[in-house]
Amino acid sequence: MSALPTPGFSTRAVHVGQEPDPLTGDVVPPVHVTSTHVQDGVDTLRGGYEYGRSANPTRDAFQRALADLDGGEAAFAFPSGLSAEDTLLRAITRPGGHISFGADVYGGTFRLLTIVSPAWGLTSTPLDLLDLKAVEADVTGHQTRVLWVETPSNPQLEVFDIAALAQIAHAAGALLVVDNTFASPYLQQPIALGADVVVYSTTKYIGGHSDLVGGAVVLREDLRLPEGVTGWTESGLVADELVFLQNSVGSIESPRDVYLAHRGLKTLAVRMERHSASALAIARHLSGHPAVRAVHYPGLEDDPGHDLAARQMKAFGGVLSIELEDAALARRVAESTQVFSLAVSLGATESLIEYPPVMTHAVKQGEPSQVPQGLLRLSVGLEDPEDLIADIDRALAEARA
Repeated sequence: MSALPTPGFSTRAVHVGQEPDPLTGDVVPPVHVTSTHVQDGVDTLRGGYEYGRSANPTRDAFQRALADLDGGEAAFAFPSGLSAEDTLLRAITRPGGHISFGADVYGGTFRLLTIVSPAWGLTSTPLDLLDLKAVEADVTGHQTRVLWVETPSNPQLEVFDIAALAQIAHAAGALLVVDNTFASPYLQQPIALGADVVVYSTTKYIGGHSDLVGGAVVLREDLRLPEGVTGWTESGLVADELVFLQNSVGSIESPRDVYLAHRGLKTLAVRMERHSASALAIARHLSGHPAVRAVHYPGLEDDPGHDLAARQMKAFGGVLSIELEDAALARRVAESTQVFSLAVSLGATESLIEYPPVMTHAVKQGEPSQVPQGLLRLSVGLEDPEDLIADIDRALAEARA
C-alpha cells in the first residue's frame, strides 16, 4: 500500500495528539485531571508520568500538536501568555543581558520587558523594527541576546520582516523571538522564516472562544542557548532548559484549559479564514468613512505593511485598529457599540472593541511609543460582517451627534 502524502494543516490540526483512546476507543481522548500517578516501582514511572506539575498526558498531546503545526521541535503550554514570555526569558537570558524589541508591543509585554525584567538585571531597548539599520546597530552595540518582535503588532498592526530580523539576530549571536498571537500558526509560520522561538497567548485565536487563559512557547529544532548563557542542564538545549525551569517554578497550564486550547486547534483554520475575510471587509468600509482618520490593517492594499504581509502570511488576520479625531470620540464609540462588546482580549467568536490607551496599553502612556489617543482596536469575530459594519456605523454616527 502506497503512503499517503504529507497531511495538510487542517488534517494535522484535527488528528495530531488526538489518537483514539486505546481502552475505550473514544474519538476524543479523556481529559487527565489527576494530580499524581501511581508508579510501578520506586524509580519506575508508568508511561513516564509522575506528578501533574512535571507532565500531564492532556498537556503533552496539545504540545505535540502545536509543535507540529508551527513546524517546531517542541512546544510548552503555560497558564498565560505572559507566564510563557517570563519563563522563556528566564531560560534564555541571565543578569546583565540585553533585549531589543519592537516598540509597538502588547502593554503586558512592554511592562515585562521595561519594568519587571530590570529587577533581575536585564536591560532593553524599544525599537522601530522597520528601520533595519537601527535594529542592527542596537543588537550589535548592546550585544543583544534576544531580539523580540510582534508581527502583526499590537495594537497598530505593523508588519515586520521576520527573515531579515532573523539574519540580524543570528549574525550577532542572538535569538529571534516572534510573538505570533495575532496571526496564529495557520496564517504565519515564523520558524520557517528563520525565527528561533514563537510565543503565543493561546487565550486568543488558538483557544478562540473566550473560555480559557493560556500561553505557549514553540522552539525550532536543536535550539541552543545564546552564547554566554550558562544553563541549568548539561545539554545547552533550550528545550531541556524549559523542561527544567517549567517544572522548577511550576508554571503549567491546567488540564481543562489545555484541553480547550487543543480543541481550538481543530477549528483554527476555518475560523481564521472567516475572521480575516470579515476584518478585511470592515477595514475597507471604514477606510472611506468620514469620521475615521486612519485604518491600520495589513490587508488593505495601501497599508504600509501590505506587501510584506502578503509574502509572510496566508491572510491578514481578524484584528484592525482605527484612529479617530480624539480620545473623547474614541471613548464614546467604544461605549456605544452593541454587537461589538467593550472588553479586552481578542481572537474569539464574538467581536470585541477596546480603547488601548487606557485598557491594554496604559503602561505606555508618556513613552515615545505610546498609543495614539484616538485609537480603537477591533477584534472581528464570527458574526455576520454586515451586522458588524452596521454596528460601527451606528456607533460612529451617535458619537459624533
